[in-house]
Amino acid sequence: MLITAAMLALSTLVPADIAAPAQVEVVTANGSGCRAGTTDISTSGRTFTINYRAFLAQAGGGAGPVEFRKNCQLNLRVSVPAGYTYALARTSYRGFAHLEAGANALHRLNIYFQGMPQTTSVSFPFNGPRSDDWQTTYRPDVASIVWAPCGEARNLNVNAELRVNLGTSDRSRRSFMLAESSRGVVRTKRC
Repeated sequence: MLITAAMLALSTLVPADIAAPAQVEVVTANGSGCRAGTTDISTSGRTFTINYRAFLAQAGGGAGPVEFRKNCQLNLRVSVPAGYTYALARTSYRGFAHLEAGANALHRLNIYFQGMPQTTSVSFPFNGPRSDDWQTTYRPDVASIVWAPCGEARNLNVNAELRVNLGTSDRSRRSFMLAESSRGVVRTKRC
């Protein structure tokens, strides 16, 4: 009896979302920065990983006029047990940036559920001069997490954008921002 009571008390300390399995499927990766055949996608349970081969925004030094902005939108289907919902717990991007003095760049994320008006936008600015690796991470606090509506099958969209602005830099010199990979994790909770 005492052991049963202790086990019951301990079970209330474990968050309900720990035990709920989830399976992420990347339905599409689409955009000017991830055209067909330029991504490698892998998933495992709650996580997804994308490796990019062409997600590059650039300006100056002879770059074309539309090359300053590139995007890649991921459309994710997440399967959870009945009575549970899901949300994006975190996502991180890695890459390399070369920005001339006076140039700047922006990595922006727009996260939303299919068919819903609410969009979460996060921006990560970078300033030149710089020529090194970069990493950004979106990890909302518990109060800011946006959950899929309970009982509705809604895909999650994560639209990543890279933008390079020459600013006051020498226009004959190229500045660029390259995304090499991204990784995300979803979490679940009871409805």
